[in-house]
Amino acid sequence: MRCASPRPEVVMAKTRVPQYNLPCEPVPGQECLTRRGWREGGAMELGIFDHLDRREAPLEEFYESRLRLLEKYDAAGFYSYHLAEHHATPLGLAPVPGIFLAAASQRTRRIRLGPCVYCLPLYDPLRLIEEVCMLDHLSHGRFDFGVGRGIVPYEMAYFNLHHLETEEIYREALEVILQGLTSDVLEHRGARYVYRKVPMVLRPLQQPHPPLWYGLGHAAGAEWAATNKVHVISNAPADGAKSLFERYREVWERKHGGGTMPRLGVSRHVVVADTEAQAEALARSNYAVWFANLTKLWRDFGSTPIRFARDFDEARQRGIAFAGTPARVREELEKQIAESACTYFVCRLMFGNMSEAEASGSIDLFTSEVMPHLAKLPA
Repeated sequence: MRCASPRPEVVMAKTRVPQYNLPCEPVPGQECLTRRGWREGGAMELGIFDHLDRREAPLEEFYESRLRLLEKYDAAGFYSYHLAEHHATPLGLAPVPGIFLAAASQRTRRIRLGPCVYCLPLYDPLRLIEEVCMLDHLSHGRFDFGVGRGIVPYEMAYFNLHHLETEEIYREALEVILQGLTSDVLEHRGARYVYRKVPMVLRPLQQPHPPLWYGLGHAAGAEWAATNKVHVISNAPADGAKSLFERYREVWERKHGGGTMPRLGVSRHVVVADTEAQAEALARSNYAVWFANLTKLWRDFGSTPIRFARDFDEARQRGIAFAGTPARVREELEKQIAESACTYFVCRLMFGNMSEAEASGSIDLFTSEVMPHLAKLPA
């Protein structure tokens, strides 16, 4: 392994996406488990994305507050809760997402739960296979398995990994994990990992394995995800997301010839309040805190990530953040869904330094006055 110290001159490599044929078709007799991971068509579904970014609260209360909000999401009928993984940064206070998701599985009954995404280069594949199996059973088959390489080079460097080597590690790790989840015995000899006749005592509840999810940011990723029947979520503005989804659909049609398609999601910050002024004030102040958390590692090493909107007004102008009364948010999100051609809308309803009361007020308005309208839209 090459060692790398965090440094501002880290070069971002163009990602070559692994080409695997994943065994994602439901197994006869298991449709009741696996079909919940596939889009049935019909009405639009909504999900939640959460960084678990730092706010001003004791950590114990911070976690408990987020779990109470998860109970609200569950009761409201959100499809899935997607949790980010980050390290050594206030952007993510769930650096071991499986632990938080295990707790969430005991506080919820319907909402699906998953990392978005596990940073595979940071895990021993055998160890993660066992974790995925446990989470799938603890959640009674509600686990969504998000996979990726990790996007922040400084986080990887803290683990003595150079960003340029994480792609190859990710490729091999995913290959090992999928083999282990779908085999009785794990046998692998690769550049980084070697396993000899390891008995796979734990099996996932969802067969052949929990649904795969992927953060979509480029055309090669769309091609890989469509080929392998992987659900995707994009942070790109509507026009960029639409282009990625068009590529996904083209490859899907060529490879699979129709059939039920995985979810094509977009993720957006959303704040709802009784008045425009209240919503905008809440969104502006908390987006600023979230952005400071997001960019801290870059700033620590003298770098600036230019691709992120610097404040709420810029994010709103790009069409990746929304705030307003229920009527305004309904109108803007309906337009966003149409322009992006997404089939799944993922909300960021708690971020920055929002108090639980502030977030709950926005969530309650969203679920009572916005969500029912969006749920009637065709997916």
